[in-house]
Amino acid sequence: MQAYFKYLRDLLVLAMPMIVGNLGQILIGAVDVFVASRHSLDTLAAISIANAIAFCIYIVGIGIMSAISIVLSNYRGDRKPTKRYLFSVVNFSLLLAVIFFIVTLAIVPIIPKMGFEEHLVPMISQYIFVSAFSIFGMYVYQSLKEFLQAHEIVNFPNLLLVISLFVNLILNFVLVFGKFGMPELGVLGLAVATLIVRTLMGVVMFIYCWRLIDFKKYFDKVIIKQFVKIGYPIGFALLLEFLGFNLITVLVGRESGLYASVHTIVCTVGSICYMVPMSLSNALAIKVGYYNGAKLLPEIKKYSLVGIISSVVFMAGCTVTLLLFPKQIFAIFTADSKILEVGIPVLIVCACFEMLDGLQTSLSGVLKGLKMTKTVSICIISGYWVFGLPLGFWMAYGLKMQLKGFWLGLALSFLAISVIQAIMILVKFKKLPFEYKLSPQKVV
Repeated sequence: MQAYFKYLRDLLVLAMPMIVGNLGQILIGAVDVFVASRHSLDTLAAISIANAIAFCIYIVGIGIMSAISIVLSNYRGDRKPTKRYLFSVVNFSLLLAVIFFIVTLAIVPIIPKMGFEEHLVPMISQYIFVSAFSIFGMYVYQSLKEFLQAHEIVNFPNLLLVISLFVNLILNFVLVFGKFGMPELGVLGLAVATLIVRTLMGVVMFIYCWRLIDFKKYFDKVIIKQFVKIGYPIGFALLLEFLGFNLITVLVGRESGLYASVHTIVCTVGSICYMVPMSLSNALAIKVGYYNGAKLLPEIKKYSLVGIISSVVFMAGCTVTLLLFPKQIFAIFTADSKILEVGIPVLIVCACFEMLDGLQTSLSGVLKGLKMTKTVSICIISGYWVFGLPLGFWMAYGLKMQLKGFWLGLALSFLAISVIQAIMILVKFKKLPFEYKLSPQKVV
């Protein structure tokens, strides 16, 4: 048992800065929700719907870029050079940014035809249009973060996220409420703050990595093909996952901005809990990827087991906390009695699936490290779209459970995803070549 503490320590050393950084990233969104709820219910409803639409686009590129750390960590394990690809990584991120920027702008004219409450449509359109320009800074930051993670350099990018959190909070209050002589911009203020913060993050990260850039190797086609091959299934899987959650926001938002606001707050609380297992999953993908490149199955198994148990135990603690203090947690975001009445029962349902969420997330980290990204996509499709969402839709509208029915469907989908992923991993372990089962004394 004591030997396993080494693996836990290794994972935590790698994951802790990621946890801090990922919490910073989700708290940037939480700050937007907090400030919007303080401004007005309409402002909260508008950014809830706008982000639900926009992030279904942004997340595809972010998913594709996650292949950067997977591919390069496998290269490192196989003793191949990796730092020469840095400028290709930056240019790859800018290419993706251009593509998804155009897609985002193309969505704006369609917003009035989506059936939202008429008075919310201008705010939703305005937020999506302005924040679309932030995709360039966001993608440059994310691609460089993935590059550094592949080399287990995690402190600076995550420190930058934490600093950005406080900058975002200040800008939100100044621009949304009109402080220090600035006009009160409301939803537009939230979008402008997002644009400024994401752009600064991309610029600062690029400056930090400047010394590593080989400007002669600006676009390595071989490595780009690897990124696309490994990354597009992850991007597709994340699209389906985010589309599942955000489709609910859009559906309930067509009925009432109140339901969209509740769903966003519950998602925000769940996402804060999720940042720890997600960070452990990223650390798992890097460690498993490294030892997959080095062909060491015993190490892969030990890191996998420790990472999975750690995620589930942490999420068990989150479940207990959410069940004991649902009203106090919800009240952090709003004191609106209508939102509390609708939201607290939904938050309790959310609490009940936290452990399953931790399980499926850590299992997906193992699969990504093994470069089985298509398998992750298949699991997401099966769990969400074949099982969880249809069941949730039936419970929401057929059984008149409304938003709570959707969340019950999501909870059961995580169970289905976990079972499928676990089976896939066990089958993969059995099929690995014999050379993976050898365990040399020295590992670099």
